[in-house]
Amino acid sequence: MLLKNKWLIGSVSAALITGAATLEGTTTEPYKDIGGIPTVCTGHTGPDVKMGVKWTPNACKEVLEKDLIKHGDGILQCVNVPLTQNQYNAYTLFAYNVGVNAFCKSSTVLKPLNEGKYEEACNGMYKWTYVNGKYSKGLYNRRKVEVAMCLAN
Repeated sequence: MLLKNKWLIGSVSAALITGAATLEGTTTEPYKDIGGIPTVCTGHTGPDVKMGVKWTPNACKEVLEKDLIKHGDGILQCVNVPLTQNQYNAYTLFAYNVGVNAFCKSSTVLKPLNEGKYEEACNGMYKWTYVNGKYSKGLYNRRKVEVAMCLAN
């Protein structure tokens, strides 16, 4: 079923939270991700992440929900076609990884999506498997999950 109104899908579903936890993993100890960015909890980054400062599980849960809402709302600002819940979840997880700005400027994902080329847009996420110019098998594996979710009915 295609969701005609972008406001119908603006919530954080259990599938979205599970997807983020599966793709990101969760740790209360900050670490530097493969791009060297300080990260904590379930893929959370930002100025509030300080190396050596442990987070509580409750704080991680709260920030994950806020982050997913922020990224989900962000993609809806530049998507001009109806999405299924699975597409919304996949694109939100993708944007959670690459950033909303990158998603909204993507010629491999957003451009075909807004042209109604849904399958091409989903598969366009496979182009995003590099960190600092180097291929990442981990990102490829992540994209496989996001693409499968995106293509599911």
